Amino acid sequence: MNKMFLKYTFRLLCTTLLYTGIASAQSVKVEASLQDFTIKIGDQTKLFLIVSQAANERVTFPKLQDTITGPIQIVSTNKADTVVDQQDKNRITVTQGYTITSFEAGIHNLPAFTFGTSAGALRSNELSLQVQTVKIDTSKAIYDIKQPIVVTYTFMDWVKDNWIWLLAVLWMIVLIGGIVYYLRNRPKADAIINILKPAVPPHTIALGKLADLNARKVWQQGDFKEYHTELADIIREYLEQRYEIKVYEKTTDEILTSLNNRAMNSEANVLLTQLLTLADLAKFAKFNPLPIENETSMDNAVAFVLKTKEESKSTTNNHTRGSGIDGTI
Repeated sequence: MNKMFLKYTFRLLCTTLLYTGIASAQSVKVEASLQDFTIKIGDQTKLFLIVSQAANERVTFPKLQDTITGPIQIVSTNKADTVVDQQDKNRITVTQGYTITSFEAGIHNLPAFTFGTSAGALRSNELSLQVQTVKIDTSKAIYDIKQPIVVTYTFMDWVKDNWIWLLAVLWMIVLIGGIVYYLRNRPKADAIINILKPAVPPHTIALGKLADLNARKVWQQGDFKEYHTELADIIREYLEQRYEIKVYEKTTDEILTSLNNRAMNSEANVLLTQLLTLADLAKFAKFNPLPIENETSMDNAVAFVLKTKEESKSTTNNHTRGSGIDGTI
């Protein structure tokens, strides 16, 4: 009983698989077609491999190389095109196109193409392609090759070919012209006139500072040290500008020694010695000069500046011509 059941089951399974394969094979249809069955030698036409199948079916197209047969060559392979059946959404049509040509006259047979399916291999129909030669009329004479046609090339043709360069040149000319025009016609800046003020003579500066010190009445307020210190500084500054010697870091004796080689008479030397010595006593010895001594130092300072001031050239020339005095102190 068990053997009979197993035998029956095996036959039923084989029958089911057989019918399933037949049904699957029948659900896939392959076809080959040509756009043109007759072409001139060297012309091109289209070869189409068409598969109608279920959407879930997997079909493998044949792999074609550069040559289908000896005389028929593949120029290019187009992208496969898939179209869904509008009446049955579960079915699709896939079309693979090839551009082919032939340079041998005659009728050339294209073999059946093999497709792979889940049920096995399917073969398409065979095709024939007729390649015709170009008819030559032998009754007519043979002509020479035509010479090149002479084409006139006008100035406007040249302008059309080079308008970008012409525009660039014109733009540069306009730019350069604009720069030249601007440089020639730009407003000129007003001339700046620097008025040089005449240098103030050292004696004028010194006399002004002495007058200011005297007007402030410093010693009258009991500031003897400040009064004589400022008085000595004014004279030191005057000496440095008048005789071009460094006096601020020198003692009174060193200053007097430096002035020995200068054109200075004995009276001016005495005046300078008196006011500098009294200034040293007020600064360093805490000496309080008498009012008459304070006034005498101011008078000596003014007299010293007036006696040692540098005469201008015009004044010196006038003195020399008019009175015969050389102006040297």
